[in-house]
Amino acid sequence: MKLKYLALPALAAAIAAGAAAPSGNTNNSIIEEVAWMVGDQPIYKSEIEEAYQQALYEKTPISGDPMCVIPEQLAVEKLFLHQADIDTVEVQEAMVTQAVDQRINYLITNLGSKEKVEEYFRRPLNEFRGQMSDMMRNNYRIQEVQRSLTKNIKATPSDVRKYFNTLPSDSIPYVPLQVEAEIITINPRIPQQEIDDVKARLRDYADRVTRGESDFSTLAILYSEDGSDVRGGEIGFMGRGHLEPEYAAVAFNLNDPKKVSKIVETQYGFHIIQLIEKRGDRINTRHILLRPKVSNADLSAAVERLDSVRSDINAGKFTFEDGAQVISQDTDTKNNHGRMINQNNGTTRFEMQDLPQEVAKVVNGMEVGDISEAFIMKDPKRNRDIVAIVKLTARIPAHKANLSDDYQTIKGMYEAAAKEEAVNNWLQKKIKETYVKIEDGWNDCEFQHQGWMKIRK
Repeated sequence: MKLKYLALPALAAAIAAGAAAPSGNTNNSIIEEVAWMVGDQPIYKSEIEEAYQQALYEKTPISGDPMCVIPEQLAVEKLFLHQADIDTVEVQEAMVTQAVDQRINYLITNLGSKEKVEEYFRRPLNEFRGQMSDMMRNNYRIQEVQRSLTKNIKATPSDVRKYFNTLPSDSIPYVPLQVEAEIITINPRIPQQEIDDVKARLRDYADRVTRGESDFSTLAILYSEDGSDVRGGEIGFMGRGHLEPEYAAVAFNLNDPKKVSKIVETQYGFHIIQLIEKRGDRINTRHILLRPKVSNADLSAAVERLDSVRSDINAGKFTFEDGAQVISQDTDTKNNHGRMINQNNGTTRFEMQDLPQEVAKVVNGMEVGDISEAFIMKDPKRNRDIVAIVKLTARIPAHKANLSDDYQTIKGMYEAAAKEEAVNNWLQKKIKETYVKIEDGWNDCEFQHQGWMKIRK
């Protein structure tokens, strides 16, 4: 859960978009104006102004005077980061890189091109990427501090019941329509010739790198079907537990950064790997991923097979749940009698927008107990075409939350409130202990947190 004390995404993006904190004169020899001092960390007027411009660009609502709200958000961020330094909090660079790539791709899509992004933010893309990386890294460090502050908060049924009974009527949430469903999926057969062609392409790439004809990262940018392609296939430092077992087994045996691994098959497809660097029990590699394609004929054959399974279930030859255990090729649902689990809340209940798009479309027109005809959908984990049938097992109409039907929802509300209170108490103590100076012109504000304005003797 992200607590509200974490810098708003638009404001945090603006911090990254702004220039690095000046220490003296800017290029035009104008002394940078300091608005706040938090400990020994300044908050510059230019940071605040650029954050405001970014919030306007992203149409992010700001509750109150931006020239009061934004610097306070930045001050809170500095308190968290100071604690992260004390706790020596580190983050995985792969997470930072992925978040930055997503952010930059979003900006390129919305502004039209890399050049337009550079023009808008008035700096080269590589400089912007570096500043964005600092911002994302700080955000993850802040989240880790918040998790540490709230890790011992656990809700008991008594806590949840007491919390619910004290909620004002207008604070009890309205729960939208929810459904429960079971699913059987199969992976269409991939012709051996398609697999052989993919392996031949990967062997060709490996040979070109070995002969010095091509750079591995260039080939990854051109041909890899993984999101790391924009980084030349680099995935960042990871431990064994964060990698697919087959990938880790080969990657951790690599010792020469100039060589390319043998072809590795994982659930995502076929890879070749190149070592970048090892650091203790972590490794940084780049890879090229190719996914064998499913033909239309094989997709049609899989649809026919599941339609036949549906007919047998409707004829009473076996149950949907038994069919899921024997036929389904998705291990998550196969071992759960086909029941779909909502990863957002850990329950079997889904709001329609939480379901995979294709499943939601099918379920929308079904009655409880119905089994759908076979349909093609994208595997959300592996980004490949699979075939599925779905059984709708429950439809819960929209309603005002109650303890018997919506315990998990109310439990989540209680834990969120308890965590927010814990972080707020920590913040108030931290503000009291920290030297803070707010310059004239920036201190005529009603701040969210008390104690910024120290009484000085």
